[in-house]
Amino acid sequence: MNPRQSILSLMGLARKAGKLAMGNDAAVESMEKGETRLLILAGDLSPRTRRNIGKTVEATGVTAVDTPLGMDEISWAIGRRTGILSVNDEGFAKKMEPLCSELLIDETQYL
Repeated sequence: MNPRQSILSLMGLARKAGKLAMGNDAAVESMEKGETRLLILAGDLSPRTRRNIGKTVEATGVTAVDTPLGMDEISWAIGRRTGILSVNDEGFAKKMEPLCSELLIDETQYL
Protein backbone atom coordinates (compact mmCIF):
# COMPACT_ATOMS: atom_id res chain seq x y z
CA MET A 1 0.00 0.00 0.00
CA ASN A 2 1.38 3.43 -0.89
CA PRO A 3 1.66 6.22 1.75
CA ARG A 4 -1.44 8.03 0.47
CA GLN A 5 -3.62 4.93 0.80
CA SER A 6 -2.05 4.09 4.18
CA ILE A 7 -2.71 7.50 5.73
CA LEU A 8 -6.29 7.59 4.43
CA SER A 9 -6.89 4.09 5.79
CA LEU A 10 -5.47 5.06 9.19
CA MET A 11 -7.68 8.15 9.24
CA GLY A 12 -10.71 5.95 8.71
CA LEU A 13 -9.63 3.56 11.46
CA ALA A 14 -8.95 6.42 13.87
CA ARG A 15 -12.40 7.86 13.12
CA LYS A 16 -14.08 4.53 13.81
CA ALA A 17 -12.08 4.21 17.05
CA GLY A 18 -13.22 7.67 18.16
CA LYS A 19 -9.67 9.04 18.18
CA LEU A 20 -10.16 11.96 15.75
CA ALA A 21 -11.48 15.43 16.40
CA MET A 22 -12.61 16.81 13.05
CA GLY A 23 -12.88 20.44 12.06
CA ASN A 24 -11.44 23.68 13.38
CA ASP A 25 -13.50 24.05 16.56
CA ALA A 26 -13.16 20.42 17.62
CA ALA A 27 -9.41 20.45 16.94
CA VAL A 28 -8.89 23.68 18.91
CA GLU A 29 -10.84 22.21 21.81
CA SER A 30 -8.74 19.03 21.74
CA MET A 31 -5.51 21.01 21.64
CA GLU A 32 -6.57 23.21 24.55
CA LYS A 33 -7.51 20.14 26.60
CA GLY A 34 -4.13 18.56 25.85
CA GLU A 35 -5.65 15.60 24.00
CA THR A 36 -4.08 16.22 20.58
CA ARG A 37 -1.08 14.07 19.70
CA LEU A 38 -0.86 15.19 16.05
CA LEU A 39 -2.64 17.82 14.00
CA ILE A 40 -3.09 17.09 10.29
CA LEU A 41 -3.83 19.89 7.84
CA ALA A 42 -5.24 19.37 4.35
CA GLY A 43 -3.32 20.79 1.43
CA ASP A 44 -6.28 22.86 0.25
CA LEU A 45 -7.01 24.43 3.64
CA SER A 46 -7.65 28.16 3.29
CA PRO A 47 -4.83 30.54 4.25
CA ARG A 48 -7.07 32.24 6.80
CA THR A 49 -7.95 28.97 8.54
CA ARG A 50 -4.29 27.91 8.40
CA ARG A 51 -3.25 31.18 10.12
CA ASN A 52 -5.96 30.88 12.78
CA ILE A 53 -5.16 27.27 13.66
CA GLY A 54 -1.45 28.14 13.61
CA LYS A 55 -1.96 30.48 16.56
CA THR A 56 -3.38 27.65 18.67
CA VAL A 57 -0.62 25.30 17.51
CA GLU A 58 2.00 27.80 18.69
CA ALA A 59 0.25 28.37 22.00
CA THR A 60 -0.14 24.66 22.77
CA GLY A 61 3.07 23.29 21.22
CA VAL A 62 1.19 20.58 19.31
CA THR A 63 2.94 18.89 16.39
CA ALA A 64 1.19 19.90 13.16
CA VAL A 65 1.85 18.44 9.72
CA ASP A 66 0.76 19.58 6.30
CA THR A 67 -0.31 17.02 3.75
CA PRO A 68 -0.96 17.21 0.02
CA LEU A 69 -4.28 15.47 0.72
CA GLY A 70 -7.30 17.51 -0.22
CA MET A 71 -10.46 17.86 1.80
CA ASP A 72 -12.28 15.66 -0.72
CA GLU A 73 -9.83 12.80 -0.16
CA ILE A 74 -10.05 13.18 3.60
CA SER A 75 -13.83 13.27 3.34
CA TRP A 76 -13.79 10.00 1.43
CA ALA A 77 -11.70 8.39 4.18
CA ILE A 78 -13.57 9.64 7.24
CA GLY A 79 -17.03 10.45 5.95
CA ARG A 80 -16.92 14.17 6.75
CA ARG A 81 -15.52 17.08 4.77
CA THR A 82 -12.86 18.83 6.82
CA GLY A 83 -9.35 20.15 6.43
CA ILE A 84 -8.21 19.85 10.04
CA LEU A 85 -7.87 16.61 11.97
CA SER A 86 -6.73 16.26 15.55
CA VAL A 87 -5.37 12.77 16.19
CA ASN A 88 -6.05 12.07 19.86
CA ASP A 89 -4.19 8.79 20.21
CA GLU A 90 -0.42 8.29 20.52
CA GLY A 91 -0.40 5.05 18.51
CA PHE A 92 -2.24 6.51 15.54
CA ALA A 93 -0.14 9.68 15.71
CA LYS A 94 3.13 7.72 15.63
CA LYS A 95 2.00 5.86 12.52
CA MET A 96 0.51 8.86 10.71
CA GLU A 97 3.28 11.43 11.20
CA PRO A 98 5.97 9.65 9.14
CA LEU A 99 3.41 8.81 6.46
CA CYS A 100 2.47 12.49 6.16
CA SER A 101 6.15 13.42 5.82
CA GLU A 102 6.64 10.70 3.21
CA LEU A 103 3.62 11.98 1.28
CA LEU A 104 5.03 15.52 1.21
CA ILE A 105 8.40 14.27 -0.03
CA ASP A 106 6.74 12.17 -2.74
CA GLU A 107 4.62 15.10 -3.92
CA THR A 108 7.53 17.57 -4.11
CA GLN A 109 9.55 15.18 -6.29
CA TYR A 110 7.02 15.70 -9.08
CA LEU A 111 6.87 19.50 -8.96
